[in-house]
Amino acid sequence: MSETDVAIVGAGPVGLFAVFECGMLKMRTQVFDALDLPGGQCTALYPEKPIYDVPGYPKIEALALVEKLAEQAAPFQPVYHLGSPVTGLSAVDDGFRLTTAAGVSVTAKAVIVAAGVGAFGPNRPPLSGIETYEGKSVFYLVKRREDFRGKRVVIAGGGDSAVDWAISLAEVAERVMVVHRRAKFRAAPESAARLDALAQCGRIELVTPYQIHGLEGEDGRLRVVVVADLDGKTRALEADCLLPFFGLSMNLGAIAEWGLNLDRNHIAVTPATCATSVPGIFAIGDIATYPGKLKLILTGFAEAAQAAHAIYPLVHPGEALHFEYSTTKGVPGRG
Repeated sequence: MSETDVAIVGAGPVGLFAVFECGMLKMRTQVFDALDLPGGQCTALYPEKPIYDVPGYPKIEALALVEKLAEQAAPFQPVYHLGSPVTGLSAVDDGFRLTTAAGVSVTAKAVIVAAGVGAFGPNRPPLSGIETYEGKSVFYLVKRREDFRGKRVVIAGGGDSAVDWAISLAEVAERVMVVHRRAKFRAAPESAARLDALAQCGRIELVTPYQIHGLEGEDGRLRVVVVADLDGKTRALEADCLLPFFGLSMNLGAIAEWGLNLDRNHIAVTPATCATSVPGIFAIGDIATYPGKLKLILTGFAEAAQAAHAIYPLVHPGEALHFEYSTTKGVPGRG
């Protein structure tokens, strides 16, 4: 059992920035996440993917952004509880008690839910025996682009992840083949145009309209990906790796049982404060919704500041908050 001022559920970019915002208001934080590393989707799904809309960074890789945010939060000495989901939340006299699947128990005066899309996992294609290849030659995310250097890679899917990784891996892989059930891709128009250009010059092969039909190999090592067209005609693609990108299955997990006002698996909040329907619980980032909400990292950053200021009276009752800019008050341990 331990206690803190603010419990932050979710260690993605927005949760990490909430540590900084709470720290600037002299509020201690403990951070919870089911993943064993901070960063949320940025770390788990696309660590090497560039992000272009973070102010001050014309381009920054997702993992580098997470590292910068963790460095920014570090002076406030947050306590991290990673690798185990929050399984319970109950009201106590001075706030809330949170428990995790690993048996950790923490009391906090307020809770910030920054859980992104909730617990997530890949939508697996219904292929017989695919589990024997998973982690060896079938991967649902790319952690290191270099792992695919010189490989023959089949990418299945037609959305942003499939298209973006096809473009990126074309720089290192021996061959990239993109399997999609239709000729038109659902990715951002600029990315789709880059994909077409790479296909025109032979850097990428577009295998359309086809769907993955079966796998052939031994001991988890892929040799052939069998695809089929709409008429059932099959084709064999020699491959070392298969990357199926069919989106994520998302689950709020225990959060759905906390009595919050939910709107299609999102938490409805008051825009000015990010307060939920339960006093003392706030939600920020992709999991929070309100009219006009934009799902951008920078929106989540602003919400972290709003929530921290709204929480201050709960942690420091009766104390006036004299707002100061960081350039004026500085950061502990920093010049």
